[in-house]
Formats: sequence, structure tokens, C-alpha cells
Amino acid sequence: MITYDRLYIGGRWVEPSDPRLLDIVSPHDQSVIARAAQARPADIDRAVAAARKSFDEGVWRLTPPAERIAVLRRFNALREENAEKIAELISLENGSAGWFARAGQPGLTRQANAYLKAAEEFRWEETLAPSDPGSPVRSVVRREAVGVVAAVIPWNSPFSSATSKIIPALVTGNSVILKASPENSPSMGFLAELLERVGLPEGVLSVLPADRETSEYLVSHKDIDKIAFTGSTRAGRRIASIAGEQLKRVSLELGGKSAAVILPDADLGKAVAGLKFSSLLNNGESCIAQTRVLAPRSRYEEVVTALKELVESLKVGDPGDPETFIGPMIRPDQQQRVRDYIRLGIEEGARLVTGGPQIPEGLEKGNYVTPTVFADVDNSMRIAQEEIFGPVLVVIAYDDEDDAVRIANDSEYGLSGGVWSADEERALAVARRVRTGTITVNGASIAFDGPFGGFKASGIGREYGAVGIGTYTEYKTITVCPGC
Repeated sequence: MITYDRLYIGGRWVEPSDPRLLDIVSPHDQSVIARAAQARPADIDRAVAAARKSFDEGVWRLTPPAERIAVLRRFNALREENAEKIAELISLENGSAGWFARAGQPGLTRQANAYLKAAEEFRWEETLAPSDPGSPVRSVVRREAVGVVAAVIPWNSPFSSATSKIIPALVTGNSVILKASPENSPSMGFLAELLERVGLPEGVLSVLPADRETSEYLVSHKDIDKIAFTGSTRAGRRIASIAGEQLKRVSLELGGKSAAVILPDADLGKAVAGLKFSSLLNNGESCIAQTRVLAPRSRYEEVVTALKELVESLKVGDPGDPETFIGPMIRPDQQQRVRDYIRLGIEEGARLVTGGPQIPEGLEKGNYVTPTVFADVDNSMRIAQEEIFGPVLVVIAYDDEDDAVRIANDSEYGLSGGVWSADEERALAVARRVRTGTITVNGASIAFDGPFGGFKASGIGREYGAVGIGTYTEYKTITVCPGC
């Protein structure tokens, strides 16, 4: 049994304001896997006060960037050393299949290294040449930390979401309160243990699991300067309204309903093999999942049949089983949500190719759903427009490339996507026309050097690389008139 009966506030493990521990339940069989303290508003006040004090005193923000980078390199190395344990914890608490939890660990290294390389090359301060050669004034432009950051992350990929925020926030000199979902108390408790060992000054970082009400208390707190949020579009709208009222800096990485465009010349075997991962990663509980598959009418039934065979070949079951590809949904309410969407698809008139609302046989104790493929889907249907967040694929027919682009863009979201073609330049031409923040060609993995984020209702701002670092800074311009 994993137990965290204290909270990590300002670099110390302290007694919580509420001594009751929350039972963390296995998505696989409903057994209690951990018990953990949960933060309440009084704990938020303590964490924010510690962060405010550390920031205002400059204990971390005035540390030279090279020294901050060195601390975070130590953290990255420590995380790499514990990659297997991290994967086990994520699989245990989330129900993520073991292959996914383990495969994500090298990605965390690439993500961190991209941030730290960008930080080494970052222009923390530069002097601008005057546009008027006769002007006696020169401008010194600085990039300085925003202040106290509330980093609020979702449950579906906790380590990736956490490190994508705390690394750029800390490397730029901010103080941070990381607010995690209650379900992730085991993995985020272990994250706090790792961060405790890397040498951050007192007050700079807190890691707090908490419910939604406490999360709103945090982002509304008067001493929070920036909110960095990953989660649902609905919650993002609420956070954006709070940030707008209080003029806080805000970045939002929200939902998606991404399209995978299979062009007529695509190698279907390669495309479907790629969609196995880009459409069904993490049990389908992924904001970047390409769950709208756009197929040319000339090859429509070929695509539908290939996806049917793929989905039916995937083992659903215990996430600890090496043969499992799709595990359970994280909670019963999420299981019910996905099953309700499958029923809705049938009611809307889509053709159920495989799957359905039934719970897989023998897995009734867990939060399992049957992976499902719908065909004859019109893009106006709710199953094509709304984020289901589960292993449900819809196949939509298109007439030509213009039609494919129109359908791909006919969505309130714009987070991710993919294009498949035997002609790379043709795929690139289509990719340039799709209004989404990230799009891959022929199954390329997402790179961490370029910015990541969404168009439209998929968010505001960007993460990763130099652009992601910049979102945690403010510009300051100092004008100097030599000899004046």
C-alpha cells in the first residue's frame, strides 16, 4: 500500500490541514492501491505564501540561469534513473497499458532536454541597435520571471503534463505550485520526492493533489501571477474567465478532436499501423488522439475493414499484462461517458463496425469499455464533433483533398492531426492547410523543439522549446542614454 499522509509544500513535507486520507482506487479491479492527503484551501494559502516569499526575496529568480539549468538537469537525470518505477505508478493509478507508460519515459527525457537546450541558448538580455542611427538612446531588453505560477494538470498523462510546466517555469526563475488530480497522488507524490533531492531553495515549489474546488481556489488566489493549465475545454473557459477578471497571465492546453487524413495514394498498411498508436494511445484518453479518420471514397471500405481488423486484434485487459494494448478508463464516470457516446453514435445512425457499449467479457470489475469503430459517419454528428476521450474511432468519407481539408477544419478544436501519403510534398501541402497546432506526416512523432498547443477551442499559448520557455517570462525594456 502506497501512503502519502503529508503534503509537499515549499520544499517540505508538512501535515495537511485535513488529516483524512483519500483512497486511490485501481481502475482495473477497484482495489485500493494508495491513500493520500489532499490539499484544501488552507494548504493552498501556505503554498502560495511560501512561493510568494521565495519569489519576492529573489532566492531563485536571481540565481544565474546556468545554475537553474544545472538543477533541472539533475532532476532530469534522477527521473531517468527512476523511469521504470514512474511507469509502474502511472499504469497502476491511471490504468494506462504498461507499453504506453514505459514508452513515454524516453519522451520525457527528450522533452526536458529540448527545454534545457533552449534555456542555454535563450536571450535573457540583449541590447538593441537603435532604428535611428542618430539616436543617442539604446534599449536593453530583458526576459524576467512572471512570478508565482499555478500549474494545473490533468490525470491522463501526469508526468508529461507536470514536467512540461515545471521545467520551463522553474528554469526561468518562477516559483511554482503544481496542482495534480487526486487520482495521481501516488505518481505526483513520487515526483515530489525526486524534486526534494535536486536542491531547489525553500518555498520555490509545492506539489499538491486536490479536487476541482480547491483548484479553482488556487487559480483565483490574489498572489498567483500566471496560470498554466492543461485539461478540458470547459474547464479552460472557466480558468480563462478568472484570468481575464484578474488580469493574470494564462496559457491553456485544452481538448481536441483531431483528424487523420488518409490520402488516396497512402500505404494503407503503414497508415493503419501508425493509427494504432496515434489514435488509440493511452486507452484513447489523450487530447492529441487522432480519432476522426478521413478516408477517400475510392478506398473507404478498404480503410474501414483495415481499422476493424486492427481494433479487433488489440488485447483489452489488465494494464500490468505485457500483452495488453488497451486498459481501463480511469474512473467509472469516464467509463460511463464513453459507453454513452457509443450508444449515441448508434442512435445518430452511424454504422457500428466493431465494438459497442457492452463491457468486455470477464472485465466487469474494472472501468473497461469495448474499443469501437463507427463508419458512415457524417462530420456533423456529435461523435465526430465532441471529444469522447476513449477508444472510439469514427471514419468519415471525403471526395477530394479540398473536401478532406474542409472536413478536418470543420471542428471547434485544433490541437493535433495527421496526414498519410506516399508523396511527402503532397502530404505537407495538405498539412499546411489544416488549422491545427500540431500535425504529423506519415506517423512522425511530435518533436519537442517546436511549439505545441492548439488553435481555436484547443487552447491559448504554447509549450515546448524556446517558445514554451518564453511564456513564463515578462519583457522588460530599459532605455539608456549614454552621456545624457
